[in-house]
Amino acid sequence: MPDVASGREIEHRAEIERLSHGSGMATLVRAPPAPFVPPDPETMGVTRRQFFNRGLITFFGLGLSGFGAATLAFLWPKLGVGFGSVINLGSIQSVHAKIDDGDGFAYYPEGRTWVTQYPQAALATARRVYSPAELAGMEAGLVALYQKCPHLGCRVPECKSSQWFECQCHGSQYNQVGEKKGGPAPRGMDRFPMDIGEGRVAVDTGVIITGPPIGTNTTGQEAEGPHCVGAGSE
Repeated sequence: MPDVASGREIEHRAEIERLSHGSGMATLVRAPPAPFVPPDPETMGVTRRQFFNRGLITFFGLGLSGFGAATLAFLWPKLGVGFGSVINLGSIQSVHAKIDDGDGFAYYPEGRTWVTQYPQAALATARRVYSPAELAGMEAGLVALYQKCPHLGCRVPECKSSQWFECQCHGSQYNQVGEKKGGPAPRGMDRFPMDIGEGRVAVDTGVIITGPPIGTNTTGQEAEGPHCVGAGSE
């Protein structure tokens, strides 16, 4: 006769089976905490020094790069854009016309340059005094002069009554081609090389040629009228 279990017995057996299965569950075992190890002061010091050293080098490198770029931008000649570059003045005829319109003087502010006429009769003397770079313009009857007085750097204006350049700061005087005539200046007016090509005139304001020494007088020009300032000295 088959074994017939009552409902209570079936529930009892199920409870025993559940408990027996639960006894096999894994038990979580906590690992002991890792011991505290303090950081090495020497290692921390090296790391800190490396950080500051690298930061200083980076800052210095960026500053040097910026300074170098600014210096190159200042020194690098830019064609036709102002002082320090090659200034195209136009045709020889137009330059001579501008000089005539200015009563013997033509001023080009973009190049800080005075341009005057050089007399052809004085070329033989000029060839014994001036360099080929200066003679290139003189052969075409032109001379390009830096506006700055060699004495202390004042801008030298023209004096139309005397037909000389006369510095209002300390009284230095120069004839129409920039040769010193009086005052405390140590030499004649500095000048720029000129390029005469295909009937056109260009002035290289990136190259300053030191003015002629005291006593140079290739044109023999004397004052043609009253002076604008008296010759003076400091």
